Amino acid sequence: MNKDKYKNLIFTIAIVLSVSASFVFGVYASETKVVQIPFPKLNIAVASTPSTKENTDMDLFFTVWNTLKAKSIHTGEKTDQEMIYGAIQGLASSLGDPYTVFMPPTETKQFNESITGSFGGIGAEIGQKDNLITIIAPLKDSPAERSGIKSGDKIIKIDGTLVGDSSIDQAISKIRGKKGTTVKLEIYRDSDKSTKIIDIMRDTILIPTTKTEIIDGVFVVHIYNFGEHATKEFKDAINKFKNSGSNYLIIDLRGNPGGYLEAAVDIGSYFIPKGKTIVSEDYVISGKKEIHTSYGYTDLKKTPKIVVLVDGGSASASEILAGALHDHKIAKLVGVKTFGKGSVQEVVDMKNNTSLKVTIARWLIPSGITIDKNGIAPDIEVKYVADPKNTKADNQLKKALEVVKQ
Repeated sequence: MNKDKYKNLIFTIAIVLSVSASFVFGVYASETKVVQIPFPKLNIAVASTPSTKENTDMDLFFTVWNTLKAKSIHTGEKTDQEMIYGAIQGLASSLGDPYTVFMPPTETKQFNESITGSFGGIGAEIGQKDNLITIIAPLKDSPAERSGIKSGDKIIKIDGTLVGDSSIDQAISKIRGKKGTTVKLEIYRDSDKSTKIIDIMRDTILIPTTKTEIIDGVFVVHIYNFGEHATKEFKDAINKFKNSGSNYLIIDLRGNPGGYLEAAVDIGSYFIPKGKTIVSEDYVISGKKEIHTSYGYTDLKKTPKIVVLVDGGSASASEILAGALHDHKIAKLVGVKTFGKGSVQEVVDMKNNTSLKVTIARWLIPSGITIDKNGIAPDIEVKYVADPKNTKADNQLKKALEVVKQ
């Protein structure tokens, strides 16, 4: 993936293996940008006072450092450099933002491989919710989905080791591995009020983008991700829709963890008038806002009646599209509240092959509401209810078919 394309990847965390690198870390509501800044040498004996309005005393840090070196029975188990990395990681985590992390050389290498190369995985998107590592969505037809992993599952242990306060990136590195090997996840599912252990064999993940069908005269397009093929495939879907003769359209974004921001903007441009806001980036520190507007495609001569299906696995780019269509009163939302992943990260290359991923902005839907942590509530709430007698039954889709024809 070239640098420019990488800058516009909405970043969440995916545990997938893809033959192309287009949809490995799809944020999936966070856009990731890469920059380089100089990294000054750190002299353990001397430190300057940080630039802050507070009277910060750095002496405490070095007092603790010297006390640990003098008294801890674990002295010698870690190098001084490893201790410094640990301290910097603690500094990053002190902000309470799971997506702001300092990555030492090994983690930085793994992150870069996830963007530019291929790796073994289970085919699931993860994030953090209520301070717990959480499955945003298992990808369609992935090992995770086939093993029974569901949106909202909380990961308690990985291969018998408690996740605890591990970062998302640390959890990912433990779950990834060679194709054909197995990872054991202990998960907690709210609906079951219990934990269960699921063994998942890692594999190459072939990620589908869209699927179309006509049900009772309604054209349904399922969008599974906003990867690099989403724009073209949706255009093909629109052509099929025009030829179908239907004026009813359901866009199914359930279990869609996100992908490229451009894909969400492009798809929204088929329905939202030219120049109207689709999403804004709110840079809180500088006060700047960057607005992404509709291209105003004219492929559709008549705006169809639209319903968008969403659930807890709809994240980032999915939330951007759903929020824009809803706020412009183009579509009704059916399902359950979306995940709530809407922040922008910047990856800063540091010295000695380390890096810092820091949240620099939030996504705002046209109404000005931030997606991050809030999610988007549907107009009509319909919880999915499994039918053991008919595994193909879909009560949410059934309700969407009713609503779109009203």
